[in-house]
Amino acid sequence: MSEGARYGIGYGKARIPVYRVYATPLRAVTPIPESAFTGRENILFAAEIDVEVLGDDFLPAYTEGDNRMVVATDSMKNFVLRESLSYQGATFEALLDHLGRRFVATYPQLRSLRLTGHELPFVAAPVPSGDGSFAASPVLFDRDHGDHATAMLEIVEDADDVRVAAHRCGRIGMQLLKVTGSSFTSFVRDGYTTLPERVDRPLFVHLDVHWRYANVEDLLSPDPARYVPAEQVRDLVRTVFHGFVSESIQHLVHEMGVRLLDRFPQLAEVEFAAQNRTPDPAAISEADSRCKVYTDPFSAYGLITLKLRRES
Repeated sequence: MSEGARYGIGYGKARIPVYRVYATPLRAVTPIPESAFTGRENILFAAEIDVEVLGDDFLPAYTEGDNRMVVATDSMKNFVLRESLSYQGATFEALLDHLGRRFVATYPQLRSLRLTGHELPFVAAPVPSGDGSFAASPVLFDRDHGDHATAMLEIVEDADDVRVAAHRCGRIGMQLLKVTGSSFTSFVRDGYTTLPERVDRPLFVHLDVHWRYANVEDLLSPDPARYVPAEQVRDLVRTVFHGFVSESIQHLVHEMGVRLLDRFPQLAEVEFAAQNRTPDPAAISEADSRCKVYTDPFSAYGLITLKLRRES
């Protein structure tokens, strides 16, 4: 390549599975009216973690085959696994912060990293408690393949100061179907329009929600009073969907965003990506108009995005 070329490089290890047992419990979370979540025991704390090293310090490995600065990605995997044992915190995001700071302290050449994690959710299996009732097992867990938490932190060392340069939290993979209380009318109609207006329709939405804090210390503080659990975000979103009569998915996600920013003043921004998976009607009962059969729509789907940023 000619002189003066600009490079953007990165390398790392993706999808490192971590199953930490008996981590520090998450307690004293500030409750909200829309959610029963106030903490978790963290008996099983599981995630897949990506580590990406950024910056031009490793450019000679690309241009000259010089690997003297390169930390092998296999070493990164081992580092994440071993250092997850020393983690004393209780949140998913703080684990990423712990790992990033330990990487920087251990390898001086790693001055800029991006760590991304996806929760591997497990739920305690209900087992007989001996008195005829059932209780959550303290040792047996079911893998839940539904929605889950995610987070990203960028850790940077600058003039001997290690800081979080960027962050993003999320709850992704929600699939919510409301059977009544949603509509879509008064949209543009022309020669290309075949969709009928629906005053009351079932609404099936695949939804991802992301958020950022105004002050990253609220995210990473050992005191969780201003920490926003992904479980509470999920529950608030569900509550809004349950009670809000929407005129469109755009209308719905806007209401969700406003409610999230009102409920959590420590958040600077919320962002939505919603897929319209609303089923098509197939049959209606003549005896009871509420009884209907629907089927999956055409494979293409509508995509609605929204970002709400708090005014400074």
